[in-house]
Amino acid sequence: MVNHTAHLGEAFIFVGFKKFSLSLVAVVFLAVVGVQVAYLCLLLFAFLRKKVKPAGEPQPISIIVCAHDEEENLRELVPALLSQDHPEFEVIVVEDRCNDGTYDYLRETVQQHRNLRIVRVQHKPDHISGKKYALTLGIKAARYEHLLFTDADCRPASNQWARIMASAYKPETEIVLGFSPYQKKKGWLNTFIWFEALLTAVQYLGFAWLGHPYMGVGRNLSYKKSKFLAGKGFITHQHVTGGDDDLFVNQYANRKNTVAIATPGCIVFSKPATGWKEFLHQKRRHLAAGRYYRIGDKLILGLFMVTWLAAWLMLVPALMADNIFLLTGVFLVRLLILMVLLKTLARKTEIHVEVWQVPFLDFIFGFYYLVTGLRALVAKQLRWKN
Repeated sequence: MVNHTAHLGEAFIFVGFKKFSLSLVAVVFLAVVGVQVAYLCLLLFAFLRKKVKPAGEPQPISIIVCAHDEEENLRELVPALLSQDHPEFEVIVVEDRCNDGTYDYLRETVQQHRNLRIVRVQHKPDHISGKKYALTLGIKAARYEHLLFTDADCRPASNQWARIMASAYKPETEIVLGFSPYQKKKGWLNTFIWFEALLTAVQYLGFAWLGHPYMGVGRNLSYKKSKFLAGKGFITHQHVTGGDDDLFVNQYANRKNTVAIATPGCIVFSKPATGWKEFLHQKRRHLAAGRYYRIGDKLILGLFMVTWLAAWLMLVPALMADNIFLLTGVFLVRLLILMVLLKTLARKTEIHVEVWQVPFLDFIFGFYYLVTGLRALVAKQLRWKN
């Protein structure tokens, strides 16, 4: 039995037959950590549940990539896409007002591959973001009903990527969410980018498996062309630079029409930012798009991030005021669950996670999110490379 009573700035907690007298700051700290534990346990439960693996026949699919001055990346990506083990697919590269040799490279390559097509953008309307306009043209040009998206700086982990994603569709499925971590390199910046991407993944994959999909990543995302056209594309958020992936999913995904896949063969690795300025710009763009999420999703995600930061801010004051062993133990339980959760994702997708780094990354994540979140709230319109 647990009973809380406030008296002169104190609260009493009864655990079994033992009575603990705690200050209000300690009680609030326990409540904050309790929210974190509940949240992480819910996600861990989702990851430990048996997932339905793609077992159907792969649907014919159009792979769409938007590129703005990406010649170097496309020289690596296009051959990887054309070598996908899929019975019927096409690759559409949308050349978005490039100033490098992208168009010349594509024009030469398309002559050698009948399933490679180019959509060229030379001008765009002022009222829509560049990438969304390019994607819209690519989608309208697609021959097939099922679409698969990635970015120019991404690389599929295997030649089974398109087949697995296209096999995930059931009669009622309209959206398929994939997993896209960053490439692992040396340095603490890369380590933090890796950690932040994994944390994002365990949230959107976990909630999708729990029946509440709220976002996806355009580096590895699939949906039906008819779904896009029926909703008039990105019209509700066409002025927002980001959100061609997460806002689209947030608007149209639900328990019945969305499937999430995270198996080794259908991972897409993305090149990470090489500097803090580039990374923070990317995250501000993503967080700015988050302002347009459904209200319920903003409340759930907001509660998670507020309690994450509060847990670290209140840790030292709580330990200085009260039972250091009880409060430390509760906090370590939260940290342990987080480590198990990330390790479970790593095991299911066959990626490597160094769990010994998690405590340090856990600490800096909350404060990083505070700074980037506040800047995103007051940021002016961000741009997509153009």
